[in-house]
Amino acid sequence: MNLATPDALYQRLDALGITYDRTEHPPVYTCEEAEKVVPPLPGVRTKNLFLRDKKGRRHLLVVVSQEKRVDLRELGALLDAKGLMLASDERLLQHLGVTSGAVSVLAIANDHVGSVELVIDRDVWSAEALLAHPLVNTATLVIPRTGIERFVAASGHEARVIDLPRSL
Repeated sequence: MNLATPDALYQRLDALGITYDRTEHPPVYTCEEAEKVVPPLPGVRTKNLFLRDKKGRRHLLVVVSQEKRVDLRELGALLDAKGLMLASDERLLQHLGVTSGAVSVLAIANDHVGSVELVIDRDVWSAEALLAHPLVNTATLVIPRTGIERFVAASGHEARVIDLPRSL
């Protein structure tokens, strides 16, 4: 199922019985911008990195709490993925069907061929709720962790939960 639009995503969430609260806001492209325009919401704010390895064979969606700093070299060693770097906007659109600024765990459902590995920091995975863009950067959803678990499973992916230190 192509979830390229927020409306299709909302229908999918509803069909899976996943509750969410939606907050509309001006477009945001960074965590810093989101901090300024998105009101305080009950859930962990996330930073979502779409990465590729040096050879472009592995693609990873890494979800961490926004206050963590991620060292790509150390993360690559932890994941056995050499030469991690941010993937291009073209790869982002091809693999997750979203544009820069709209990346979130929800975009994993657009990876129909299973070419993207989902990696989630344990701090995010253990939170009661998390914040995620619904395929656009003009809204933020608050979704209970159990709903995210159900959504990820329905997408055919498995979340690799890892412990990232605050300084990684």
